[in-house]
Amino acid sequence: MKLPRRTFLHLAAGAAAFPAVSGVAGAQAYPSRPVRWVVGFPPGGSTDMVARIIAPWLSERLGQQIIIENKPGAGTNLAAQAVINSPPDGYTLLFVTASNAINATLYETLPFDFRRDIAPVAGLVALPGVMEVNPSVPAKNVAEFIAYAKANPAKINMASVGVGTVPHLAGELFKTMTGVNMVHIPYRGSAPALTDMIGGQVQILFDGLPSSLAHVRSGALRALAVTTASRSSALPDVPPIGDTVPGYESSTWYGVGVPKGTPPLIIERLNREITAALANPGIKVRLVEAATEPMPLTSAQFETHIASETEKWAKVVRFSGAKPE
Repeated sequence: MKLPRRTFLHLAAGAAAFPAVSGVAGAQAYPSRPVRWVVGFPPGGSTDMVARIIAPWLSERLGQQIIIENKPGAGTNLAAQAVINSPPDGYTLLFVTASNAINATLYETLPFDFRRDIAPVAGLVALPGVMEVNPSVPAKNVAEFIAYAKANPAKINMASVGVGTVPHLAGELFKTMTGVNMVHIPYRGSAPALTDMIGGQVQILFDGLPSSLAHVRSGALRALAVTTASRSSALPDVPPIGDTVPGYESSTWYGVGVPKGTPPLIIERLNREITAALANPGIKVRLVEAATEPMPLTSAQFETHIASETEKWAKVVRFSGAKPE
């Protein structure tokens, strides 16, 4: 049977519009099954802790279980690749960290472009860092430490939790801005670095506050300053490095991303629920107790933040000559 031309065009237009209509319908019904949240670090760290604070709230608000999947390896690149390779349907989320911004320059080649292949959803938290020393170091503040380091070039060991991590690059940024010469000693994570810091094998560490807070409070380590632009509520008496080194600022941060192409309605829904979680008094208390600061951002604001951080750390990576382990 030969269809009249007008009828044929009408049917063709309807067929072309069907995927878009079905996509909107799918987004409106979202979620209809459990959602996977991929975290690029092992269980037990601050990333895993924040995810497990937020996940129950999301599960309740979305009406579906949020399944946290820890997928460490290659400096969070394995987790990013797994999410990028997943369907853009909102059922696979990525726990985004500052490492994703750093890796864009740290790794000469990657099988993906993070900013091109991941759609930002929402900010989660910012984590202040702390500039801390072994008590054997005579400096009691940043100015005294700079003077001490310049009087002892290449004699101070600077620990980090790994090459290319925020603590490593925070130290490299400090070296760049102050002209001090310290020897970088990388460790595989905070635990071994802190053990040697307390033992005196290394003298200084720019660590994430959640990992070091207990040691600072006990007196095992001395906090000289926080790395953020303002003071931390967890250590209100400790000034920022920027008070002595104008313009210095470093912090790590967490957020949520999804594969590029995820429907805007799903991204908006996730952003709305995550932002509501960060405003919830009970959750805010738990995040502050974990030495983190809620960082609510729209998807557009989070995209701008990632772009700014990528550019900032690219300069530090290039200056330091850092290479992945």
